[in-house]
Amino acid sequence: MAAKLRKGDKVIVLAGKDKGKQGEIASVNPSKGKAVIEGVNVSLRHTKASQGDQGGKKPVSMPIDLSNLAILDANGKATRVGFRVEDDKKVRFAKSTGDVI
Repeated sequence: MAAKLRKGDKVIVLAGKDKGKQGEIASVNPSKGKAVIEGVNVSLRHTKASQGDQGGKKPVSMPIDLSNLAILDANGKATRVGFRVEDDKKVRFAKSTGDVI
């Protein structure tokens, strides 16, 4: 199945402890159905000091399920994504406005 959400998309979180937060997708793992969004679902990771790096507690953005995300349209509202063919090319479009993403 084609990816409805891709790296670089502006999204909003629909469910969970970070509901309502917005951010940009940093990475997507389609096989697991998860994505990492900067500043969302942050967890503290304890790291051991190494030669070039100081140890301590570091905030790390953890993956969040794709079903809990919605892409933001031009108006800044959550929308679903659809596919259509334009000029022999498959494109994604916002279902609420019909605009190509």
